[in-house]
Amino acid sequence: MNLEAFRNMRILDFKSPQDKSKMEEALSKSRSQFGKTYKAFIGGKWVDTGDKITSVNPANPSEIVGYVASCTEKEIDMAFDAAENAFKEWKFSKVSERAAYLVKIAKIMDERRYELDSWMVYEVGKNWMEADGDVAEAIDTLNYYAHEALRYSKGYKPYQVYGEKNEVKYVPIGTGVVIPPWNFPVAILTGMTAAAIVAGNTVLLKPASTASVIGAKVAEIFSEAGLPEGVFNFIAGSGSKIGDYLVKSPRTRFISFTGSKDVGLRINELAAKHQEGQKWIKRVILEMGGKDAIVVDETADLDAAAEGIVVSAFGNQGQKCSACSRVIAVDAIYDKLIEKITERAKKIKVGDTSDFENWMGPVSSDEAFKKITGYIELGKKEGKLVLGGNRIGNVGFFIEPTIFAEVGPNSRIAQEEIFGPVLSVIRAKDFDDAVKIFNSTEYGLTGGVYTKDKNRIKRAKAEFNVGNLYINRKITGALIGVQPFGGFNMSGTDSKSGGRDYLLLFLQAKSISEKI
Repeated sequence: MNLEAFRNMRILDFKSPQDKSKMEEALSKSRSQFGKTYKAFIGGKWVDTGDKITSVNPANPSEIVGYVASCTEKEIDMAFDAAENAFKEWKFSKVSERAAYLVKIAKIMDERRYELDSWMVYEVGKNWMEADGDVAEAIDTLNYYAHEALRYSKGYKPYQVYGEKNEVKYVPIGTGVVIPPWNFPVAILTGMTAAAIVAGNTVLLKPASTASVIGAKVAEIFSEAGLPEGVFNFIAGSGSKIGDYLVKSPRTRFISFTGSKDVGLRINELAAKHQEGQKWIKRVILEMGGKDAIVVDETADLDAAAEGIVVSAFGNQGQKCSACSRVIAVDAIYDKLIEKITERAKKIKVGDTSDFENWMGPVSSDEAFKKITGYIELGKKEGKLVLGGNRIGNVGFFIEPTIFAEVGPNSRIAQEEIFGPVLSVIRAKDFDDAVKIFNSTEYGLTGGVYTKDKNRIKRAKAEFNVGNLYINRKITGALIGVQPFGGFNMSGTDSKSGGRDYLLLFLQAKSISEKI
């Protein structure tokens, strides 16, 4: 199979009248579909259930975006039956056939790009650019993993000995559960699912409840692509109700999860316990949280640093595991940098992101709102509030961009993941002290440094304990195939999604020796 050369999708230019008009049309059409009910997808058929997940617009929670069928153990067992039956043939299918399905899904997704963008604006509060970046990343993962599947299909030739033919092949591992987050409800969901499927496995996909309508829209696309029945199954439901059942089941071969540290650790613990009838050690792929930092020293371009910090801290309302939640500035430029960061953050327009002019939208839910505002109250005790800290309006979950100065490196707001538009600025005595503070959390996902000192760049590369390091640029926005993504320590199992190692997590190596 000959695939087109991989290249990253460009983000739409919504300042262009044509792109803006198409997006406005998509927003209008999606709004007209508010309140629609979406079914589960099991064994190639759409299945209704009694209970429903109610998904609301975080910019106006009185608006119901849609209802999604909430699955029980009964539907999960149906999905396992379908997936296990499909795996019997899918595991022997040609890799070129599987790759072709991913390319087809990518094309359908591109055709429905504005529609998917619009649903993310409404269901999770993304601005237009963030939403389109999400879809572009999803398309990239589909095309990239199609290429990677073909590469892995060749196996490799080990050293040979006289009188034998020796080879290593990669084979799929089985039926697994994919549990993506709500903050990248198209990109991460698609990437996790597509990687498992193109490797020859079958999947039960459980979307995040707060992004379940978007999950259903992606499920429609996978269905439209015509995958064999049972290869892909869409089973929405509350994690507290069905999560343990999915993870503990002896029928689950692997769990691919992206989300919080607490949930990830629980999944790891449950999956490690052998269940009666279980024939394997479950493979667990975890991407969890971060407490990501940018270090700025006295040689840095402070304007560039301030710009990179603000975009990294407040993009998508700070609801990215890669978001900058700590700035560590050396004493010599600390006060000046605070001024520049605050000046830029004041210019951020916050509001309903169905209006293109609003760059920062609502946080995802009432639960998230309460957690974030609770941390803001704590921050007033642990640091000096220099910007924000308030709710905006009485409708929707809007929070001002919030900055705390003079934050102690061991304080809670400097150590715990807040997952919102809250930035802590920590004073370091010098660069040595900054390195120490940078590595002082239990996480190790992303981080960065702004400096013109080549020796310090060299030190950052060697000493900053993170999976993704960025130098003199923002620390968000990893590109598929360019910056493989995944973190150290409590940030997860360093899966390096979007990189050459990722598909291997869904495969196992088979060594074959033949006497000749």
